Amino acid sequence: MTPYYAVIFTSKKKNSDPAYNQMAELMESLAVQQDGYMHHDSAKNEIGITVSYWKSLESISKWKSQLDHQTAQKLGRDNWYEWYNVRICKVEREYEFEKK
Repeated sequence: MTPYYAVIFTSKKKNSDPAYNQMAELMESLAVQQDGYMHHDSAKNEIGITVSYWKSLESISKWKSQLDHQTAQKLGRDNWYEWYNVRICKVEREYEFEKK
């Protein structure tokens, strides 16, 4: 399964806006339909962190340029975020632990 890529999106929102939540749901439903999308993990409190996993850099680039996603990016910069940071990383190894 490795290697693959992780896009780490860390952000701080300006305020609570129902339109943001609607857009976030739309982005999630669109992302899962993209070629190369694998899955994502997300945690939100004062700082939000979403990590999406992709099969290739090309699939990440296509997602970044998807028209609805570009609209969401612009709305995020204009209306919803105080700041954000995007990191793209190559995952070369993984392991996990689960106590049953």
